[in-house]
Amino acid sequence: MTSRVIIEADGGSRGNPGPAGFGAVVRDASSGEVLAERRGGIGEATNNVAEYRGLIAGLRAALELGAEEAEIRLDSKLVVEQMSGRWRVKHPDLQPLASEATQLVFSFAAARFQWVARERNSHADRLANEAMDAQADGEEVGGSGRNADTPPEPAPTGGGSSSTSAVTSWSGAVGTPTRLLLLRHGQSALSVERRYSGRGDVALTDLGHRQAQAAAKRLASVEAVTDSAVVLTSPLSRARATAEAVVAATGGEPVVHEGLAETDFGAWEGLTFLEASERYPRLHTAWLGDPSVTPPGGESLNTVFERVNAALDGMLREHAGKTLVLVTHVTPIKAILRTALCVGPELFYRLHLDLASLSVAEFYPDGNASVRLVNDTSHLG
Repeated sequence: MTSRVIIEADGGSRGNPGPAGFGAVVRDASSGEVLAERRGGIGEATNNVAEYRGLIAGLRAALELGAEEAEIRLDSKLVVEQMSGRWRVKHPDLQPLASEATQLVFSFAAARFQWVARERNSHADRLANEAMDAQADGEEVGGSGRNADTPPEPAPTGGGSSSTSAVTSWSGAVGTPTRLLLLRHGQSALSVERRYSGRGDVALTDLGHRQAQAAAKRLASVEAVTDSAVVLTSPLSRARATAEAVVAATGGEPVVHEGLAETDFGAWEGLTFLEASERYPRLHTAWLGDPSVTPPGGESLNTVFERVNAALDGMLREHAGKTLVLVTHVTPIKAILRTALCVGPELFYRLHLDLASLSVAEFYPDGNASVRLVNDTSHLG
């Protein structure tokens, strides 16, 4: 295992599009020793597709070695600029590849891209040409991104580690995290008056719409969101309107997910904190410290936590390794962060989340998670 590596990757096509292949080399950053090589033929493709496939193969190989930091050297100016976030990925054939590569990059503690001249990338270039030659000679196309002669990877085992380099199930040990961008909806009339706002279907205020647009602009600056993220939203109007602003800026369509709805506050819906405490003094006081207590006709925080966790499990299975934008409410966001942090219900009472705030959590296929951002409102000015 080495913590710092250099990844050299290349790809080519004889015809553009034409018979294509890729090559990748992983070196120890200190000694320059070659730690891994990857090559593969990918059938008919363009140079750019082949270059991305080389990058992905190199990133996977480095992660299999346990690398934590990577310097990634490519002779493709296009791929370097796109992966560095300076150029948008516009071509539909490149978008899913760029998204996959971005998610792999997120798995490193640190990674940076560097353009190098072709003569400084000769090892990876040689592997790519060998892959194209092998493909022309009738060898099997290496469509998985591994060497054509690399034995199949073992299937993941529940709860243990494995050498697999792609997310195959929630119980796999090594793979790309699923990145959740957790966006609270913008201001509504009830939030202005600080009233319990659960299943009541209230609209955004004018300020709420502006907050949603500011958050959308922020998310549109994230490459993986701009081109390929899935946007899931609570069914409630204030969240759906916020999600519509997001997809207007990033593309796609919002998908309604019932599991992202806010807590059902029952008889407390529309009441202020003071009104609820005056009408239900003992129950309200108990609810403030006990997640099992249920508002009249509503949901307990324990119930919400279980509901959101069930939704989260489904998302992680269905969208493994992708970037998801979840447009939702205070309690569902707290529930997801609680799961990511592996802490108790005290988090519900101690964490503050502002309107239109952004939080980020990543969930890995081995059960680990990382919270990278909480309650960021820098986009609101």
